[in-house]
Amino acid sequence: MNELAWVIITAYLIDRIVGDPRKLPHPVVIIGWWISRLEWLIRRCVKQEKYVKAAGVLLPLLIVTGSYAVVWLIIWAAAHVSPWLAFALSAWMISTTIATKGLADAGMEIMRHLLSGNMVEARRSLSKVVGRDTEHLDEPEICRGAVETVAENIVDAIVSPLIYAAIGGAPLAMAYRATNTLDSMVGYKNEKYRNLGWASARFDDVANYIPARLTALLLVAASWLLRLDYRQSWRIIKRDAHLHPSPNSGLPEAAVAGALGVQLGGLNTYQGVASHRAKMGDAHRPLRAEDVQTTVRLMYLASLLSVLVCVGMVKLLRG
Repeated sequence: MNELAWVIITAYLIDRIVGDPRKLPHPVVIIGWWISRLEWLIRRCVKQEKYVKAAGVLLPLLIVTGSYAVVWLIIWAAAHVSPWLAFALSAWMISTTIATKGLADAGMEIMRHLLSGNMVEARRSLSKVVGRDTEHLDEPEICRGAVETVAENIVDAIVSPLIYAAIGGAPLAMAYRATNTLDSMVGYKNEKYRNLGWASARFDDVANYIPARLTALLLVAASWLLRLDYRQSWRIIKRDAHLHPSPNSGLPEAAVAGALGVQLGGLNTYQGVASHRAKMGDAHRPLRAEDVQTTVRLMYLASLLSVLVCVGMVKLLRG
């Protein structure tokens, strides 16, 4: 099997077992620092808002290409010291671009608080992973937030970085993570980032377009393997995924809603401002804490299937 395939498998295992230890420096923190500095520089140099939109192109151009170049140089230098060092660094760097364990831990923490009846802690745990207001959410709404978060992040926290790793190794995986970090930091459609972040948001949409559709197929397959309603999952994808404001996020959410036989979407509030999201799936029953665990199981199986797909891609692309 190709060396890159073993690197991807090793990276996946590192993430599943270790996750992101807080004591180790995380590349995303460094990328986030550079994004903040570049944003500060642009706003300092470009005073007229009409020019900020053009300057916003610099963010993905410099941050994404810079992330790729730095990781490429590190791996190149390591390879001149030892092939095993290059292998280890590549696997570790790819593992930092995926978050299988982190997603599962976040979801299961919320579920445990719900099962113990601790609504205050459940809301607090949910607030760590969503942008919506959580202070007054009841149990079904907390469950909805947890299920939606795990489902949506299967694309950008697992499948997309693995796909880009299969195409271009650790450098391209990190370039994707830089793309996604840009979107999460400046890709908002509010007044502050409407002009500065438009290029970053669109670039993220393009980067996730194919991986999101692959994720939907993987979730249908995972639903079948877990003996969930895979037919309903496929039907809801075709019927409801396009209703989501994101061209990509609706696909995994619709797939999970159909597989569980629940309805996602609805009313969210952000800093007291109501936001109505299209509903996906049919409300055959109310959401419950166990649905979070089932979504995590779907995520785990879909992530494993994505690794198999990526190994196949490596074999196809590199022989």
